[in-house]
Amino acid sequence: MRTLGVDLAAATKKTAAAVIEWSDGRARLEHAALGVDDQEIVDLFGTCDMTGVDCPVGWPDALIPFLTGHLNFDAAPVLAYDGIAGRRLLAYRDTDRFCTAQTGLIPLSVSADRLAHPAMRCAVIQAKIAVLHTPQPRDGSGRLAEVYPAASLKIWGLNGRGYKGRGVPEAERLGLLLAALEEQAPWLDLGAYRDRLTSSDDLLDAVIASLTARAVARRRTLLPDQAHAAAAGSEGWIHLPACTLDELPG
Repeated sequence: MRTLGVDLAAATKKTAAAVIEWSDGRARLEHAALGVDDQEIVDLFGTCDMTGVDCPVGWPDALIPFLTGHLNFDAAPVLAYDGIAGRRLLAYRDTDRFCTAQTGLIPLSVSADRLAHPAMRCAVIQAKIAVLHTPQPRDGSGRLAEVYPAASLKIWGLNGRGYKGRGVPEAERLGLLLAALEEQAPWLDLGAYRDRLTSSDDLLDAVIASLTARAVARRRTLLPDQAHAAAAGSEGWIHLPACTLDELPG
């Protein structure tokens, strides 16, 4: 199996990709690159069994009638979201609320925060993948799944080791995280890319996204139940690992 992890930013220069090859209870980081454009992501998707993208793949369902009502001067669907509770429905998806309940982390809003630009790019990439391959379900049941590296790290017990800490030099904090990852995942061979991972949290996030993609492929993530299924299909679904790192290579 080959898994692709993409840390998607609005700009190509901050976008990273990582491909991990899985075989015989081992995993090897086969490719890691920074400054990845849309075409490279689409090409890598075509060579991998599962892709995990660190970016929202959809928007809140509530946002559609709200914007349509505003566009058409139709007050009723706009007033339906009056007040702070209504605005939260416009800002956060069902999966964002689920992620917070499970991990305590609050994902950035795809419609009211800095994620909006990367999400627009992600939508274009999804369309390009659909043209060359097939449309990928937003709930992650195909070959593309939304992941959240910070949540994966917390679930795997790695968040407390200095990841993206304040007041600590980047190389030091990334080195601490990488050392913790290698301790818990001795089956993972980072090869010639190891040193590069200590100089870019984007690259390291791409590796974590690729590891999470493995969990998705093995159906070892928290899946949407009946109450969340409809929203997951339209808004997207953040796949949170439901396994330990040791269970990934199996």
